[in-house]
Amino acid sequence: MKTGLAALMLMAVPASAEVVGEVGVDWVGNDIIVEAIADPKVQGVTCHLAYFERSVLDRLSQGNWFEDPSNSAIECTRTGPVRIGDICRGPEGEDVFSASRSLIFKALRVKRIYDEDNQVLIYLAHTDQVKEGSAKMSISTVALEPGEALPAK
Repeated sequence: MKTGLAALMLMAVPASAEVVGEVGVDWVGNDIIVEAIADPKVQGVTCHLAYFERSVLDRLSQGNWFEDPSNSAIECTRTGPVRIGDICRGPEGEDVFSASRSLIFKALRVKRIYDEDNQVLIYLAHTDQVKEGSAKMSISTVALEPGEALPAK
């Protein structure tokens, strides 16, 4: 059984991921993995993150043994009453989930950004890379109902 990103999570990030889907995409064993990630500071919101996981055969044939692609997709939804804890309000947001995508140089991150003016939680999946960055990203939003939003500062 594949361990996916959940086994490679960085210790500083409290959210955990549970593999809920695994789709084979080719004859060499490459897969698309789908994980459920509950936001640890926002009760009632769950994100589903899909990413590409390379097989051993693909790694051997491509010669790039230690790295997975930066491609990912995210969708977040209400899975119960939304209760917001102590979240970051700044434009940088805060990490909800992070996992290594290479031996040391790349990480897949899910950030939460609070759009206070529009009362929306924004979840951004992106990859951090030490050099050349990555323009590959995916975004999902969860609109807050009256009474769910944080009080104005």
